[in-house]
Amino acid sequence: MTMRAYELQGAFGLDNLKLVDRPTPEPGPGEVRVRVEAVSLNYRDLLMCRGHYNPRQPLPLVPCSDGAGVIDAVGPGVDASRIGERVAGCFAPRWLDGEPTRETMRATLGGPLDGTLREQMVLPEAGVVTAPAHLSAVEASTLPCAALTAWSALATLATIRAGDTVLVLGTGGVSMFALDLAVALGARVIATSSSPAKLKRLQERGASDVINYREDATWGKTARKLTGGRGVDLVVEVGGAGTLEQSMKAVRPGGTIALIGVLAGDAAPINLLPILMSQVRVQGVLVGHRAGF
Repeated sequence: MTMRAYELQGAFGLDNLKLVDRPTPEPGPGEVRVRVEAVSLNYRDLLMCRGHYNPRQPLPLVPCSDGAGVIDAVGPGVDASRIGERVAGCFAPRWLDGEPTRETMRATLGGPLDGTLREQMVLPEAGVVTAPAHLSAVEASTLPCAALTAWSALATLATIRAGDTVLVLGTGGVSMFALDLAVALGARVIATSSSPAKLKRLQERGASDVINYREDATWGKTARKLTGGRGVDLVVEVGGAGTLEQSMKAVRPGGTIALIGVLAGDAAPINLLPILMSQVRVQGVLVGHRAGF
């Protein structure tokens, strides 16, 4: 029996992404097979396919980290009652809890492990979580990376509480989940965008204040002013080197910048003195562990 999958073959580049037939995988001891119903896309997937994320990634590779579906077979040692369960896969299937290790960070879906852009995939039983019953497969497929990254930034690596202030940048998946979660935790959220229509939607979703960063080049200073000069407790930093300077202006002394993405670049001259002088913590966030999910 065969299944269909998309493979990145021979060389990097989207032109080398081909639809192929592969043998249907069979689950081994402690494993489950998931019939994939939906896959969501992250910026990492594009970087991986272009060869920018890991130029030494062996090919062929099935890309994409996020997916949801139904368990359709189980291996020895797994309760057969799990067949038919709706699940989402974990980005790092072997990172169950606690601190990451080199081994768990080298075993992530969509590179270096084959990812979700295939009809069926085999994962460790602990490498899936039950999908919320009220979400469709398409909706559940957005949770493994974007939602968990936001949760890790707010609640695992930081401890945002009611009354804290969070600054989110833009309207990508991580930022939108961070806005929703921060509001649910009782925090005040300041949000940025260059689109008036998106700024309106951000307010409708619960942002107390919004800033058009295209019209306000010193949006970090503006965010600080909105807190009465104190600064925000947490910046959900998805821009990278291109926005980090303004994020440092926005964050309070002793606050945290959760460094998540590189949408605005991964290299630029940075003045490190504000981090030092204000005892700011710059915390890298690579999605998160299964317990957080």
